[in-house]
Amino acid sequence: MRRILVDECINPRLAPRIRSSLPQSSVDTVRELGWAGLKDHVLIQRIEGRYDVFLTIDKGFEFEHDLKKFSFGIIVLTSANNQMPSYERLLEDLVRQIQLLSPGHVLHVIDPEC
Repeated sequence: MRRILVDECINPRLAPRIRSSLPQSSVDTVRELGWAGLKDHVLIQRIEGRYDVFLTIDKGFEFEHDLKKFSFGIIVLTSANNQMPSYERLLEDLVRQIQLLSPGHVLHVIDPEC
């Protein structure tokens, strides 16, 4: 079972799609937890030990932090926009990458229309 956290910058309707694709995993959103607006360093402290995967669209995240120290992995999504059709196009690859991701690593999932 993977514990997945979806960043506030991602359309929250993606979370239920991930839940249905990975029923053995738990999926939360930053918004659901009331963590919206937290600075990265505070968010990272809250993620540590609670989640295995952090999904974000923040392309700078991997360069601004020392990922090797993290107990979770990061998936950076690149989509044409924040609408569900864009996320639907990358859902299959996203689900596969969630299952492969290791702590302290980053993977990129890119919408083929970008």
